[in-house]
Amino acid sequence: IIGGRKSVDEIGGRNRWTKSVDERSTAVAGADVKAVVRERYGQAASQVGKAGCCGASSTIDGCDPITSNLYDSTQADSLPKEALQASLGCGNPTALAQLTPGETVLDLGSGGGIDVLLSARRVGPTGKAYGLDMTDEMLVLARENQRRAGVNNVEFLKGEIENIPLPDNSVDVVISNCVINLSSDKDRVLHEAFRVLKPGGRLAVSDVVTRGDIPGILRENLELWVGCLAGALDEADYMAKLAAAGFATISIEPTRIYRIEDAREFLAGKGIDVDAVAAQVDGRFLSAFIRATKPGGAEAQRCGCCSD
Repeated sequence: IIGGRKSVDEIGGRNRWTKSVDERSTAVAGADVKAVVRERYGQAASQVGKAGCCGASSTIDGCDPITSNLYDSTQADSLPKEALQASLGCGNPTALAQLTPGETVLDLGSGGGIDVLLSARRVGPTGKAYGLDMTDEMLVLARENQRRAGVNNVEFLKGEIENIPLPDNSVDVVISNCVINLSSDKDRVLHEAFRVLKPGGRLAVSDVVTRGDIPGILRENLELWVGCLAGALDEADYMAKLAAAGFATISIEPTRIYRIEDAREFLAGKGIDVDAVAAQVDGRFLSAFIRATKPGGAEAQRCGCCSD
């Protein structure tokens, strides 16, 4: 591990948790997960402006350590407060993604639009930022936040991350903030992200991952799917799925490691004996920044000219 990152080569193809995670994902029916996510995130959008210390995230997880304190004051002050209140992510992909003027960015599960608006400002008027969300209430909120922010190079699309409504090879960067783990078909999501990226395009995702085995009672809890925990992949499994989708240069960089005290907060009120499982999840849930690239692009063309 260099600089806190773990590459796919260091994992060595290990995906020993794939079967158990996929079996438990199947046990929690995909339709049920999607319905609960849509309902809860719709509720979160409607609570913006009414929420307390943690903004809209309090309607899902309370003032928990996953969704709080993700944006610095400069970023927070530059956007409508409603965009910040609607943030339900686990990281700040726009602070880590290397966006440049003129690029096209797609945010999977854009919610209230905070990462889309931040991305739009970084790619400038010659670039564009798309936000994709399946929740009507979040789309209404995001478009209102766009209006308040006065950002024009943005378009919010209704759709599901398993079926992205954009053509092949159409975006330079795909970002997402703690949304891919909500899907019960992560392979489809990653294949779709690969499809819409241009050759040489980058994936830059903040997500929750696991390190080691997780008690089955957590994997099967719908409340914890909505809270970004039950659907989280083991870091080796995540890397294997990215490689299977066609991605290269894959790495995972932990940004927060959750300890027993954090576990007590995000498990409270979920119908789980916190004392019985808290020690079993100590250090096993992580917020992480996941990077990958789609092979091809200018660099590959330069190398290809000499391949004969």
